Amino acid sequence: MIAIGCDHGGVELKKQLIEHLQARGIEVQDVGCYTEESCDYPVYARKVADLVLKGQCRLGILVCGTGIGMSIAANKIPGIRAALCGDCFSARATRSHNDANILCLGARVIGSELAFCIADIFLDTDFSGEERHVRRIGMYD
Repeated sequence: MIAIGCDHGGVELKKQLIEHLQARGIEVQDVGCYTEESCDYPVYARKVADLVLKGQCRLGILVCGTGIGMSIAANKIPGIRAALCGDCFSARATRSHNDANILCLGARVIGSELAFCIADIFLDTDFSGEERHVRRIGMYD
């Protein structure tokens, strides 16, 4: 299962991502928000992070206008490695090398088709487990 959340700037892209992922047979837990009324993105970053940290969801996706705020908020939570990705190469590398557990996307920065591609690659790529990457991840905290 994948946790997904957004702020008011990411509502439409989150909806499209959920439909895309469900069409792939991926189960999604949607933690909100559900309207374009202004809200506080750290609330939704925390909800997704908690599901990932508790093991209730394998990975998470957060969407806001730029992806920056969600990325900053999520990375403040110990154990979370959130990566803002705007291209497919970064999505693959951040899973393979950094074992990122949350993908952040900017709804006002990328289109839906690119977001689908980035999300697919992020979700389909495993951590390499190479010693150098494990060592470096251990230095994060």
